[in-house]
Amino acid sequence: MAILLIILVMPVWLVLIIIQLLVFGNIWFKQVRAGKNGRLFTILKFQSLKARKDEQQLEKDRLNGWGRFLRASSLDETPQLINIIKGEMAFVGPRPLLPEYWELYTPWQKRRHEVKPGITGWAQVNGRNALSWQDQFKQDVWYVDHRNLWLDARILFLTLKKVISRPSRENYLREAFNGKN
Repeated sequence: MAILLIILVMPVWLVLIIIQLLVFGNIWFKQVRAGKNGRLFTILKFQSLKARKDEQQLEKDRLNGWGRFLRASSLDETPQLINIIKGEMAFVGPRPLLPEYWELYTPWQKRRHEVKPGITGWAQVNGRNALSWQDQFKQDVWYVDHRNLWLDARILFLTLKKVISRPSRENYLREAFNGKN
């Protein structure tokens, strides 16, 4: 399925790659993340932030209109299809986190790593970044305990619905290019 989706989005990727080179001079954002059983892998996304000028520079100051568009449309996440093909990720599962957090997890929190991380997950369709850190773990472990084909299909449907029908999507994208958010 991931190979088919890459073939379908390839024309969009080609346009994005050209724009990425013009806007950022770089195409990819690569970062090491912890996957199933804590195994490390490099996640791949389209870059959405300008390079840091210094360590104190905030993310909001590094996010331009193009980066906001990539994030609002979720196009920045599509290169993770390559991670799926490589067997490092799944379509559905807990979002992969930085490996620095591994030693801070309780045994219960580490349960989120009993499955492959996903491009989308139960926590993403139930609040995403609006959830507290602890609530995200609750959602992730709940998914691990209840995962099945129908739940994955439901999560994929809800994700697609959220991406397509974000409230006032036109206004959000217009504001992204006007620098408001």
